[in-house]
Amino acid sequence: AMDLAYVCEWEKKPKSNHCPSIPLVCAWSCRNLIAFTTDLKNEEEKDLTHMVHIIDTEHPWDVYSVNSGHTEVITCLEWDQSGSRLLSADADGHIKCWSMTDHLANSWENTVGSMVEGDPVVALSWLHNGVKLALHVEKSGASNFGEKFSRVKFSPSLTLFGGKPMEGWIAVTISGLVTVSLLKPNGQVLTSTESLCRLRCRVALADVAFTGGGNIVVATSDGSSTSPVQFYKVCVSVVNEKCKIDTEILPSLFMRCTTDPARKDKYPAITHLKFLARDMSEQVLLCASNQNSSIVECWSLRKEGLPVNNIFQQISPVVGDKQPMILKWRILSATNDLDRVSAVALPKLPISLTNTDLKVANDTKFFPGLGLALAFHDGSVHIVHRLSLQMMAVFYGSSSQRSVDEQTIKRQRTAGPLVHFKAMQLSWTSLALAGIDSHGKLSMLRISPSMGHVLDMNMSLRHLLFLLEYCMVTGYDWWDILLHVQPNMVQNLVEKLHEEYMRQNAALQQVLSTRIVAMKASLCKLSSSTIARVCDYHAKLFLIAISCTLKSLLRPHFLNTPDKSPGDRLTEICSKITDIDIDKVMINLKTEEFVLEMTTLQSLQQLIQWVGDFVLYLLASLPNQGSPVRPGHSFLRDGASLGMFRELMVVIRIWGLLKPSCLPVYTATSDTQDSMSLLFRLLTKLWLCCREENHITEPDDTLIDECCLLPSQLLIPNIDWLPINDGIISKLQNKQLVRLQFGKAPGLVGHTVSSQFDAFVRAPGQPKIDHLRRLHLGAYPTEECKSCTRCGCVTMLKSPNKVTAVKQWEQRWIKNCLCGGLWRRMPLSYS
Repeated sequence: AMDLAYVCEWEKKPKSNHCPSIPLVCAWSCRNLIAFTTDLKNEEEKDLTHMVHIIDTEHPWDVYSVNSGHTEVITCLEWDQSGSRLLSADADGHIKCWSMTDHLANSWENTVGSMVEGDPVVALSWLHNGVKLALHVEKSGASNFGEKFSRVKFSPSLTLFGGKPMEGWIAVTISGLVTVSLLKPNGQVLTSTESLCRLRCRVALADVAFTGGGNIVVATSDGSSTSPVQFYKVCVSVVNEKCKIDTEILPSLFMRCTTDPARKDKYPAITHLKFLARDMSEQVLLCASNQNSSIVECWSLRKEGLPVNNIFQQISPVVGDKQPMILKWRILSATNDLDRVSAVALPKLPISLTNTDLKVANDTKFFPGLGLALAFHDGSVHIVHRLSLQMMAVFYGSSSQRSVDEQTIKRQRTAGPLVHFKAMQLSWTSLALAGIDSHGKLSMLRISPSMGHVLDMNMSLRHLLFLLEYCMVTGYDWWDILLHVQPNMVQNLVEKLHEEYMRQNAALQQVLSTRIVAMKASLCKLSSSTIARVCDYHAKLFLIAISCTLKSLLRPHFLNTPDKSPGDRLTEICSKITDIDIDKVMINLKTEEFVLEMTTLQSLQQLIQWVGDFVLYLLASLPNQGSPVRPGHSFLRDGASLGMFRELMVVIRIWGLLKPSCLPVYTATSDTQDSMSLLFRLLTKLWLCCREENHITEPDDTLIDECCLLPSQLLIPNIDWLPINDGIISKLQNKQLVRLQFGKAPGLVGHTVSSQFDAFVRAPGQPKIDHLRRLHLGAYPTEECKSCTRCGCVTMLKSPNKVTAVKQWEQRWIKNCLCGGLWRRMPLSYS
């Protein structure tokens, strides 16, 4: 059910400087970035530097370590909902907000912060932005995404004018204070601090959750199991440009184990206190421990009717809504005595569960998002159902699984402390678990989509497909799903994903059109039989982007224009007029709408050249169309993409009349040959064969013969495909544990890509290319570059161009790559 995918540790030195901080904390973002803390010993000054480390799960060795500047130990780390900002809080009451520098995943800076001087922070959370999605596992077979994933009415913690959620964070301190910091649009921070209740008392543990009505609920404990767990409602508002906090006491609870005579004094300390989810304030998980063992309880807040005395019932019978109600905590479930719990990780999947959903359908009761993880001091990890606390999966912390009895005997023999997880986080789909152990080492565990229970292959695939759809709809990164995709699943998953996508309405398809292409590309990378299609999918993403950008430059000639934009009219006319002569198609367009400045046209030449080169490459490869391992093969049957190329050729032809130097450059054997007319004629013939998806016909012999002649008429260009990415995912397919070291990139040993694809891997010394600007960088680039964490796309960090049209193109990729991946800074001497 669970196995180790990889471990990443610090370099072993005679005197290792990295030591795990106490308490150690980690956080996992929806973009699959993991942040965790260690302390760095300074031998000379005998003090500790409190470090924050940020890694991308695909390149865990490429760790970004930053001196946090915190003077005391870091107690909390929290990512925001977009996964691009990180909060850190320490034992001196300082809270810092970290943001990406230039949108780079391996470059961070502290921008703003707040503080409660000298008061350690025990709980921290970003304010809720009002976006909540319910995930209906029981409807995973439904055809409509709207049935599987539905928006839940949920109010933000605080709204600005017009209903826009206000950003900020809330923290709880050890002395019982609650502090709220609001980020104003002008960059200033508005902070206010209030006591949770009049009688302030020590808060050893706390957690924060949110209600649908926009309120905040804070749970606190003083650490003793004989004391009640207190709950408070917190309301935040802005009055006269000042932040105002109102608090109210809610019903409290005593842990069941303290009221049970058999266990009354057995578990003196509450060690873990967590709401089951940030937006489920009515369910809480508690763990009480002694030196050797722990017990876990799950509680739920319910509305209950107050019994009315019979005397009053006779005078005025209570009917329906008139019955007085009271909020009361009821225990849902509790475990038996367990080994001592060292860390708890809660699922982030918003599965719609009610208290009565303990017995769900057979095919969904082993769904990964239903479980929470408990780590124990003996090194094992258990996944238990988040409501019933029943065991779902177990990991023993060693390469060979042993029975519990053998594990116990072994534990008794070893006197020294065992290595165990001190902090854990589940990924956003619950298919992976990251743990930081007592040596500061990071372990990445796979969690089976079927939780180790025998489900047929179709059911496991359905779970993976369902979670891929969830990531497609939310925009979350899907790296943790790829951990479970075997080469023999790739074709099936790509086809099923496409089927589900085609069932959606046209508007939703348009929104998700690029994300599904990026998803297919990342899946195809995992199988040697489909790896050539990765190039096609990236080329398609590039084509869509160029088409959108070039069409957006067209402006209507008159202000009082009809409904359709010039770009839409271009598409409509090109699809109607099937003439193979480019000039006859051009005559039907209002050429005045295509007039652009000369500098703009010249600045777009590299993108125009790519369109021309790709069309020529495709047509020249048509005679070899029987070989699916050749990049570009899927375009030969893709009517929509060929239609896009055809439209762009027409636009380029018109622009060439204004500025001939912006046209694509071809090396032809004849001076009199009109290369663009020739290519447009052949492209149109090919497009006519597959313009209707349901009636694709084979190209006739004359077309194939003409394409065979192309290499003798024009020099066929080498297409610069994306390099195969250097990430870890392709090395994890054989389920062998991969051992890594922070700061040291691994070799390509055990890489699954076969030698027939060496053509895609550029040898050292060959010229490099900026994949987005289509500029040559030379064999040893002198410009600083960034690369995509997912597809390996490389582009320059700073723009060499000042033309508005090029800036508009570059602005598209400022935050993310065209595949949706994050950027990371590359060393100058990258190969």
